[in-house]
Amino acid sequence: MTDHDVVQDPDERRLSTREAADRLGVKPETVYAYVSRGQLTSRREPGGRGSTFDAKEVDALARRGDRREPSGAGSELAVRTGITLIDRDHCYFRGVDTSELAAHHSYEEVAEWLWTGEMRRGIRFTAPHDALAAARRAVDALPAHTGPMDRLQVAVIAAAAADPLRFDLSERAVLDTARSLIPTLVAALPRRTAGQPLGQAGAEGAGGGRAGDGRGAYGEGGGEPGGAERGAAEEPASELGADDGPLAPRLWSRLTSEPADPPSLRVLDAALVLLIDHDLAASTLAVRVAASARAHPYAIVSAGFGALDGALHGAASGLAHRMLLEVLDRGSAAAVVADHLRAGRQVPGLGHRLYEGEDPRARALFALLEDVPRARPALQAARDVITTTARHKELHPNVDLALAVLTVATGMPAEAGETVFAVARTAGWIAHALEEYDEPPLRMRPRGQYSGPRPPQPLP
Repeated sequence: MTDHDVVQDPDERRLSTREAADRLGVKPETVYAYVSRGQLTSRREPGGRGSTFDAKEVDALARRGDRREPSGAGSELAVRTGITLIDRDHCYFRGVDTSELAAHHSYEEVAEWLWTGEMRRGIRFTAPHDALAAARRAVDALPAHTGPMDRLQVAVIAAAAADPLRFDLSERAVLDTARSLIPTLVAALPRRTAGQPLGQAGAEGAGGGRAGDGRGAYGEGGGEPGGAERGAAEEPASELGADDGPLAPRLWSRLTSEPADPPSLRVLDAALVLLIDHDLAASTLAVRVAASARAHPYAIVSAGFGALDGALHGAASGLAHRMLLEVLDRGSAAAVVADHLRAGRQVPGLGHRLYEGEDPRARALFALLEDVPRARPALQAARDVITTTARHKELHPNVDLALAVLTVATGMPAEAGETVFAVARTAGWIAHALEEYDEPPLRMRPRGQYSGPRPPQPLP
C-alpha cells in the first residue's frame, strides 16, 4: 500500500470552517467566535488556505447545546435532532416524506415507527383502566364551559397521578406510557351530542367504545354497525379502557355529533399523522427543555400543552374556521378578507415562515378533502380566500386552513382543530423526549443577556 492509499479515520479527519458551521447549525463567522471564547480549537494545515477543526470536538460542542452567538448577533438556539427535516417545501420524518406516510399508514403506526423505528401494521393504542378512570373523573369535575385544551391538560395530570411508576425514564417505560397516554387523552374527552359545545359531556355520558377496524376499512359511521349514531349510552362503565379500535374514529366522536364516513375519517387520520411533529416549534422546544431536566413523560406533555395553548400556536386553526364560516355566511370572501386587511390583521390560514411555497401538509389534506362531498362548500370558501388575498399579496395556504375546511364541513366547533393538533403532537413530543433523555442533562440552559441597571444600585 502506498502513501496515497492510506485511508484516514473519519473520526480523526479535520473539518473546514463551512463543514463545522453546518454541523453546528450556525454561520461560519460564529465558528470563529467559538474559537475566541475557547469553545473550539482551530488549526491551519501546512499549505492550507483556511482553518480546520477537529470533528470530535465539533460534535461534542453540538451535543452540549450550550452554543451562543456573540452578544448582539441575533442568535437562534440550534438543537440536533433526527426526527423532522423541513426542506424545499417538503416535510420529512426520519427522511420519509410525511405526505407519503399519511397516505399509507395510520397515526398509531407512524407514531410507533417514529419512536422505535419499527412499522407495526395495525397497531392500536389502548387506555388503561386506572388512568382513564382518573382522567375522566377529573375532566367531569370541570365547569361546563371548560374548553378542550383545559380538559386535556387536566386529563394528563390526572393520568400522571394514577401512575406511581411515572418517574421511570427507561425507554421501555416511556414507550408504554406514550402508548397508553394518547388514547387516555382522547377517551377522557366527552362524546359530542347535537348542539353540544366542544368539551361538555352529553346527557348520556362520555364513553370510549370500539370504533372501526383499521385504516382503509373504516365502516360507515366509523365503528361497529350503526357507527357514530349508536350513542355513548351503549358503553357500560365496566368497559373503561376497552377501546382498541383506530384512534381517528375514537377522536371523531369527541369532535362532532355528525356521522363519520370513510373519506372524512381518512382526512382526520392523515391530519393526525401530518401534525405529529414540525421541527422545533414553540411547544416542542418547551418539551425538550423539560426533558433536559429529566421530567417524566406526563410532565413533558403538560409542558407541550402549556405552550400549545398560546393564541399564536395551536389555536390558529380556530381563527381560520371562524373566517370560513363568515365567508359562507356572507357569500363572498372579498368582504371578509377586506375586513382583516383593514384591521391590520393577517388573513388566517395563509402563509408559513418555514415554507416559501405551499405548506405540504395543507397540500396533502386538500387533496383528500376533494373526496369528501360535504366539504365542497368549505373548500370553495377556502379557494375564494386564497384567490382574493392573492390580489393583495401572494400567500399560500397552510395546514390551519386545511384543518378549518375539515372542521367546518363536518359540524365541528372552532376549537376542534386545536384538539386534533394537541392529540397528534403528543406523539412527536414523546419522540423528542426520547432524544433528549439520551443527551447530557440540563443542557438546555441558555444565558440571559442582562439589560437592567448596572450595579451597584441604592437599596429600594
